[in-house]
Amino acid sequence: MNTPSTLNSFQFARHGDKQNSAFFEEYLQKLLEERDQLGLTDMIQEIDALMITVDPDHSIQYIAELSLMTSYHYLVTLESEQHWTHVMRIDLDSPDLLVREVKDPNFRGIFRSLNEIYPVGARKPNSRYMGEIIRVTNMHEVVKLQEEREFRFFTQDEVRKLELPGNVAISKPSPYTHNIIGYMKREPGELRVYALGISTIRADVHAAYNEAKNLQAKLRIDDLILPVDHLATRVYSQNREVAILEYLSWSSYYFWGAYNIWDQNSSTNVTKSVHGFSETRSPAKVFTANNTPYFVNHLEKLPSPTETFVRNYGPRLHHVALSVKDGSRDGMENIEFVVNAIAAQGKGFLLDVIGSKEEGLKQIFSNASEHSSLIIEYVQRYNGFNGFFTRDNVAKLTEAAGVEEGVLEAQAKLSHAGQK
Repeated sequence: MNTPSTLNSFQFARHGDKQNSAFFEEYLQKLLEERDQLGLTDMIQEIDALMITVDPDHSIQYIAELSLMTSYHYLVTLESEQHWTHVMRIDLDSPDLLVREVKDPNFRGIFRSLNEIYPVGARKPNSRYMGEIIRVTNMHEVVKLQEEREFRFFTQDEVRKLELPGNVAISKPSPYTHNIIGYMKREPGELRVYALGISTIRADVHAAYNEAKNLQAKLRIDDLILPVDHLATRVYSQNREVAILEYLSWSSYYFWGAYNIWDQNSSTNVTKSVHGFSETRSPAKVFTANNTPYFVNHLEKLPSPTETFVRNYGPRLHHVALSVKDGSRDGMENIEFVVNAIAAQGKGFLLDVIGSKEEGLKQIFSNASEHSSLIIEYVQRYNGFNGFFTRDNVAKLTEAAGVEEGVLEAQAKLSHAGQK
């Protein structure tokens, strides 16, 4: 017999002004009540790792980029037949990064196929964010209950062929976000171990990491960049509600709320951990979607940066947001000090730092990484600001992401083709 969760997934205040459908509100209640009653909310804990795959010969440069722009450290490399999987870690109180590199450019698999039908995504066929590994207290029971709820997992043999960690139960890709979810049993305080391949510390990876970390220290930003704050996924307009409900069913998160970003024709929807973990331990999951589908754009003449991104890259993670330590250095707010230092090394940003101390936070987007296609966001919150974001900031960030180089180029090609 299952033990009901001691937590109540509905104890949290709702934020925002986005009107959800009756379907969403009905099944949000039903699904989370069921999750609590089955004991899943207690058994499913924080995010333990984030999984990213890059194309051949891109992982070393990407690890160097991450080592400069984040607080992650290179730990070890796990070698399997078709992949190098590099483990990056801050500490056991924040998620690891698993950076997988495909060895052979001709290697084909299920995750590559998720890229190839999208014009910009296809340019880096193996490069994509894959999903999260979530810590659970009883993997057998969690998988059993989820399968009874009709959620699907790869078999152990399929996990082995995919060259993913053998001690992680891996879901099939979501039809709404194209991401996967992994469950890994681990007790609090136990080391994270990934059962995959041969463990080595590669000299070339370690050298690139050391060089980047030395530069980060020289720039005096190593103590200012904190762990991951949130993960932002972009989906098609019609999949907004079901993507959120699906993720809440896989996780122990709750629906924090959603805001309409009217001038960008989109909404930003936030989910957070029921367990009350800080975002740096278990990042918030954000879902952004257009309010209207692409095929009415020519009639409504509304902006469509989110739907345009999804049509060109596919449903996927758009950016990883990192917290910046509150305070100032050399007469600049810490976020501006960090951005100026990184920009001086040639890394571009999509806009200037936006927001203010009076509004409670400042934010900025980097250019998309040439290795993973992911954008890094920096966010500095002042005096414990807990509103998560402001509407004006999100509108400006959404607009900036709509003029990202890959999206603009794809749109220009389509316009050119239409004029022939």
